[in-house]
Amino acid sequence: MKIFFSTRSIPALATRSLSERVRIMENAAKCLTTPEKTLLNLLKLLVIVPVFVLIIRTANDWHSLLWALVVFLLYPLIVKPIQYSLCAKYVPQVLSKERQ
Repeated sequence: MKIFFSTRSIPALATRSLSERVRIMENAAKCLTTPEKTLLNLLKLLVIVPVFVLIIRTANDWHSLLWALVVFLLYPLIVKPIQYSLCAKYVPQVLSKERQ
């Protein structure tokens, strides 16, 4: 599986505008299979849960709040490339449906 860090790096979407790429990726996300959706949701949980744990720890150590902010800011850098990579294989299918 090739990792895409931007929708522009997906070959089928390279010439499209941002709004078109977003719309196509939303439609491609609807095509994900149940195991793929589960994997993506588990990844999101693995990133979000530590944020809440770190926020709870702020009673003992206020530096935990800074770490929670760092993890929260890294969320899109971790989740979006995986989401784009999972959805990329459904982009040709979505584009062919639009042409009909």
